[in-house]
Amino acid sequence: MVNAQPPSRGPIQLIWGIALMLAGIGVFYRIPQVMPRLAQVEGFANVMGFIRFCFYVMGIILVGGGAQKVVRHFQAARSGGPQHAGDPDSDQSRHDAGRK
Repeated sequence: MVNAQPPSRGPIQLIWGIALMLAGIGVFYRIPQVMPRLAQVEGFANVMGFIRFCFYVMGIILVGGGAQKVVRHFQAARSGGPQHAGDPDSDQSRHDAGRK
C-alpha cells in the first residue's frame, strides 16, 4: 500500500496545523453571530438546522486536522524523525521482513 501523504516535517507543517486549529475555533466563534443573519434569508430559513450542523462539522474537521498535524509534528520531533510501520525504512518493517 502506498502512503499518499508524506510525513510531517519542519516548522511549516506545525504552522499549518496551528492555522487549521485557529480557523476551526474561528468557525465555532462565528456560528452564533452568523446564524441569525442567515435565518433572515428566505431560502435558508427552512434549512437552518442543517446549515448549523454543517458549520459545526466543518469546525470539528478543521480543529481535528490541525490538532493531528501538531501532534504528529511533536511525535516526530520526540522520536527523532517520523517512523511508520508501513514505511520501508522503518525499523519495524525491517524486523517484519526478516520474519517472512
